[in-house]
Amino acid sequence: MNRITSSMMTATAQRNLALSQASLARLQDQGSSGVRLTKPSDDPAATASALRVRSEARANEVYSRNADDALGWLGTVDATLGASTGLLRRARDLTLQGANSGAQSPASREALAVEIDSLKDALLQQANTQYLGRSVFSANSLAGEAFDATYAHSGVAGTSLERRIGSDSSVTVDGDGVAAFGQGATSVFALLDRISTDLRAGTDVSARVGDIDGFLSSISTERSITGSRYAQVERGKDLLLMSSNDLESRRSALEDADLGQVIIDLKMQEVAYQAALSVTARAIPSTLLEFLS
Repeated sequence: MNRITSSMMTATAQRNLALSQASLARLQDQGSSGVRLTKPSDDPAATASALRVRSEARANEVYSRNADDALGWLGTVDATLGASTGLLRRARDLTLQGANSGAQSPASREALAVEIDSLKDALLQQANTQYLGRSVFSANSLAGEAFDATYAHSGVAGTSLERRIGSDSSVTVDGDGVAAFGQGATSVFALLDRISTDLRAGTDVSARVGDIDGFLSSISTERSITGSRYAQVERGKDLLLMSSNDLESRRSALEDADLGQVIIDLKMQEVAYQAALSVTARAIPSTLLEFLS
């Protein structure tokens, strides 16, 4: 049988008191900071889970910023296509008016041609709309405009600008300028040039109305595609918001202290520490010197 000495009892008592005091200090720290995990050693498993949750939350923040940027791009594309539709419809009305050659004098046909030229310039300006310094209809191009003076398109065929709005979800945010406006000699701009030229020459322009209708249909199709992408991004933002709320709840459950429970535990630990002090004082026997004195 091992002999239990006074020094052994004293060392054991001191160790137990230190552990009790450390628990008391930890609970006091949780109560004052409101944080349960102050260092990894507090709960290694919970710390690992909290790090994973924080990583997912940071990714969600990036996806949310991408979604906001995507909405800006798509909103600009939609507004531009809407304005272009209005301009082209006005050009169609003027073309129909000019097709009534019997009621048009050379002066009135010239006036129609001048207005169509101005509509073409305005339409070209819309097609060269920019967002954050980049063309919305050739966003992958470094050129300052989607269409130059010859109506050539500056973008690279088959490429697009995308934004990732989820771990497995991306959306195209630029418009297809060629699909909406055509390019070169087959563009809507070249068509309006031909209409104004025909009006000045007294040529019948009634056949051009169908060509304008074709471009109106193309622009409408592109606007529908843009609208569906916009709706996709909005749904993605809603999902990101729900996910962010869930991640915050999980993070709080892992990291934040339950103040009510902490206060109860703190009171219990204070009582336990005071009891340990009292018991230790009674349990450690007096030394020989104290007895002789």
